[in-house]
Amino acid sequence: MRFALLSALVVAFAAAIAGPANAAGKPIPADVHDVCGPAAPGTVRCFAQLRTDVHGGAGPRARTALPQGYGPADLRSAYRLPDAGGDGQTVAIVDAGDNPNAEADLAVYRAAYGLPPCTTGNGCFRKVNQAGEASPLPTDLGWGSEIALDLDMVSAVCSACHILLVEADSPSVADMAAAVDTAAALGATVISNSYGASESNGMQAYATSYRHPGIAVVASSGDSGYGIPNVPAAYDNVIAVGGTTLTAANTERGWAEAAWAYAGSGCSAWVDKPAWQQDANCPGRMVADVAAVADPRTGVAVYHTYDAPGWVVAGGTSASAPLIAGIIALAGDPARFSDASYLYSHASGLNDVTDGSNSTPVMDCGGDYQCTAVTGYDGPTGVGTPNGLAAFE
Repeated sequence: MRFALLSALVVAFAAAIAGPANAAGKPIPADVHDVCGPAAPGTVRCFAQLRTDVHGGAGPRARTALPQGYGPADLRSAYRLPDAGGDGQTVAIVDAGDNPNAEADLAVYRAAYGLPPCTTGNGCFRKVNQAGEASPLPTDLGWGSEIALDLDMVSAVCSACHILLVEADSPSVADMAAAVDTAAALGATVISNSYGASESNGMQAYATSYRHPGIAVVASSGDSGYGIPNVPAAYDNVIAVGGTTLTAANTERGWAEAAWAYAGSGCSAWVDKPAWQQDANCPGRMVADVAAVADPRTGVAVYHTYDAPGWVVAGGTSASAPLIAGIIALAGDPARFSDASYLYSHASGLNDVTDGSNSTPVMDCGGDYQCTAVTGYDGPTGVGTPNGLAAFE
């Protein structure tokens, strides 16, 4: 390992959080549930979170009004996105295990918001196993809500995009990497990964599975606040997506954003700093690069019936990563995003988030940009959040 100081921090921090992922001195709120528990050695965990106090029943319209949580129109308004775009693009979602209701639930979500159908029958939706085959599919591994969240968020911002769901045999680092390679081989133009594990020695061996020239690879930064960065987000060829708290506001934009208190950020001890990243106080790769809504308290509507009650409100950087993946596809030129350099050189086209912090009692950066939203680059929100497609096309 290259940096003695960072090595000491890694050891101290790992010892301090031996338990639930968000127990780094910052317990999960009582009304929020982590879909996936802590990652066992050699595995990853998903970063989806569900509100436990909000649900709207099953069906295309659970009530007379639209479900609680932000829907496609809200997200397009918040990020000034066009209604049309994404023709010819395929966004791959990589998750672990099967959600047998994925296609049916996606149909309900899209119908509820007036989005065009995306089905196996019309060629828009495809679900395969880790090897790229339609069967046999893996067993249920408890990631059903994660899968639904990913599919709905891509649909919300890029309704014309085709969606490829690749279900890995297990959440092992090796199986997830193999599923990413399958997504690339099957023609994905953007690959979204809403999972991760704290970086450690040996993780570098899987970086090549997340490097596919001409394909944008996106990954969640994590949901435990400032500390050890997660992989795959920390790989220098991956676009690391942090998270914000998004609220309606009486402003010209109509919305306000602050760094989400649990958004992952950190300075890599294992990955060299890319040439396009210039922040001053981290000698390695810094996470994140860009951000979008992730706070489940200001969360998104998701439809999921396999092991959930239907309409739920969800969050985590598992929401922000597929949103950014969908926006990259919506802009129509994913080949620009073989890494995050294009975003850094077009930061003027993003909303600069300057409020909020993701520090924890265990890891507090003392107000530094690594855990505090500031003017320009910062760890929790990167170079900003989408403001139309200016930074993506």
